[in-house]
Amino acid sequence: MNRSLNPGITAAGTKRTFRHMRWWVLVLFLAGVTVNYITRNSLGLLAPELKDSLNITTEQYSYIVGAFQLAYTFFQPICGWLIDVIGLKVGFLICASVWAIACLFHAGAGSWLHLAILRFVMGSAEAAATPANAKVIGEWFPKKERPIAAGWAGVGFSLGAMLAPPIIYFAHAAFGGWQGAFLFTGALALGWVLLWWWLYRDPYQHPNLSKSELDFIRQDNEPPAVKLPFFAALKTVSKNKRFYGIAIPAFMAEPAWGVLSFWVPLYLAKELGMDLKQIVMFAWLPFLAADLGSAASGYLTRLYTKIFGFTQVNSVVASSVTGAFLMLSLAAVAVTKDPYVAIALISIGGFGHQIISCMLSALVVEKFDKGQMATVNGMRGSFAWISSFLFSLLIGVTADTIGFNPLFVAMGFFDLIGAVFLIAFLAERRAQRA
Repeated sequence: MNRSLNPGITAAGTKRTFRHMRWWVLVLFLAGVTVNYITRNSLGLLAPELKDSLNITTEQYSYIVGAFQLAYTFFQPICGWLIDVIGLKVGFLICASVWAIACLFHAGAGSWLHLAILRFVMGSAEAAATPANAKVIGEWFPKKERPIAAGWAGVGFSLGAMLAPPIIYFAHAAFGGWQGAFLFTGALALGWVLLWWWLYRDPYQHPNLSKSELDFIRQDNEPPAVKLPFFAALKTVSKNKRFYGIAIPAFMAEPAWGVLSFWVPLYLAKELGMDLKQIVMFAWLPFLAADLGSAASGYLTRLYTKIFGFTQVNSVVASSVTGAFLMLSLAAVAVTKDPYVAIALISIGGFGHQIISCMLSALVVEKFDKGQMATVNGMRGSFAWISSFLFSLLIGVTADTIGFNPLFVAMGFFDLIGAVFLIAFLAERRAQRA
């Protein structure tokens, strides 16, 4: 059925409708985020070879990682606002095209500076993934399904990181080393761009969405999205105390994910003596655990609601706090020399981190209107990536002298600090519920 741009007006058509179309749209988006993480994690997996091939020091490598993180930090609110204003389809299409082309150009890098510039460009475009995540959930799911949808959407963020090691290893072997690996992953990203352009429409225009499902999506009768100028949108969000209840926990959580994405392969090589083949065999496990954490997070909210009678917001907060306690496993990494135990503890941390991350996205969708969701999630992402950027620079100047263990201890406790702000600013009191 064809949809008019005017909500509530539909026109009969000849297109076949599909049951549960909203979930198929989520799968399409999840595939894009998966490719996003394959392209970004290619650098960390190829880091030992790149350091030797291009004579890159550990400190210079931290600048390469930092360039990506700096761009990701600054561009998330911009990408979020862009998506809010011009729409999810076109906004995400533009950003995905840029990150795919930037990945292809990695194959021609001749120095750490070349890689840093390319990673900055890639980071500026890949920054669209987090705000787009909130947008697709807010547009395609009613409120009662959003925590579960957020959990499944979060799977893409860790699934790509989990699939990256075998894909990069295959591309490295089949296409002539690290250059071929970058070319292959860039081509994979371009392939998804074509799928997005071909298949995605918003709910009111989607030819395969039935009227009954559209009515189900619209059941909350939310007001139409209000589009604000960029600085007006930032000002509006910045004045809202609830935003800081999301942003501060994100700030405390992200260093751990940055370490999983960019530094664990070097940790496995430097501290545990693994080669590329061994790294590929084990580096995907924390991301498998993260996938499980993503998928479980939404259902965990239902358990808190059912067992303790929590409101939906409080059940989301409780799930996030549960993830924060699981992050203590990272502190235990510092006291083991067994590589298998270390991987298991890091995997528990990956599970816990994704519970936190998915539930913060769910809170953005719960607490802000549709016209702000992508912008707010982009600003939340900026807070997160500021800390990730600073932590990467800290690792770059300290890892060769003090090692990784003190850094793992710090990451183990960061999220408990974030949980305090989450409870203080967002948890609903009885007076609020009444």
